[in-house]
Amino acid sequence: MRLQTLIQFTSMKIIDGKAIAEKIKNEIKAEVAAIIDRDERAPHLAAILVGNDPASETYVASKDRNCKALGITSSLYKLDAKTTEEELLKVIHFINNDPDIDGLIVQQPLPSHINPDKVIEAISPAKDVDGFHPLNVGKMAIGLPTFLPATPMGIVEMIRREGIETEGKHVVVLGRSNIVGTPIATMLSRKGNPGNATVTLCHSKTANLKELCLQADVLIAAIGKPGFVTADMVKPGAVVIDVGIHRISDNSEKGYHIAGDVDFAEVSKIASAITPVPGGVGLMTIAALIMNTMKAFKKEL
Repeated sequence: MRLQTLIQFTSMKIIDGKAIAEKIKNEIKAEVAAIIDRDERAPHLAAILVGNDPASETYVASKDRNCKALGITSSLYKLDAKTTEEELLKVIHFINNDPDIDGLIVQQPLPSHINPDKVIEAISPAKDVDGFHPLNVGKMAIGLPTFLPATPMGIVEMIRREGIETEGKHVVVLGRSNIVGTPIATMLSRKGNPGNATVTLCHSKTANLKELCLQADVLIAAIGKPGFVTADMVKPGAVVIDVGIHRISDNSEKGYHIAGDVDFAEVSKIASAITPVPGGVGLMTIAALIMNTMKAFKKEL
């Protein structure tokens, strides 16, 4: 085992989400420039932010910077935390009916007095670039073309561009959220490339979790617990994709460091490829959101 572990360590590849995301954005930037050169309007993405959640503000600001850097129009509708559900739905209805806005995201979490399901269902499926509307989720489930949720879509695009084989492989997904775990399990089990995998979806109630993880050719950790996946849970040579992102307090100058759901230091010694945190899946999420915005602009779905 020591020799096998050493071989895996020397051939291990860190999957550079930043480089992949930059390549995607450069492709989109060139496409947007060509659109503008034809005297057509630029694609337009709108975001609604209700309240002052720091993480949400950071994500929306990053989305705004990325869009503007690519020539995509970006609009932010920032609403007070006391905004009523009815008022929010009116703003969504207004954006749904604006022909010059192609995509719409409503940043979550929302204040507790607003029903997120009502909000998601109010967004036009044709502008739902987050891929959360029940109609788009249903299309994804049966394999029809649709907007895919940004993080799973980013993972699939990362797998495709890295040439990671999924056909006939055993993919184990840790976490069954509607945002990541459930959709990525669905997407990789469907026909396609990437796809055609045998997928096991695990969660907090799964028995023999460690044994199942050890069977994985590709292990996707989206369980929301820092350092949850340890080296004794990973088969030597497996591909490990870490979706988690956590701010961990420490004694550094910043007072914290960023960690994922995977014990990177130990798992990287036996994995054939692994995504870092930061610098992995997180950067692919915004890239995928922009890809969906382009699809909405071109009316591809």
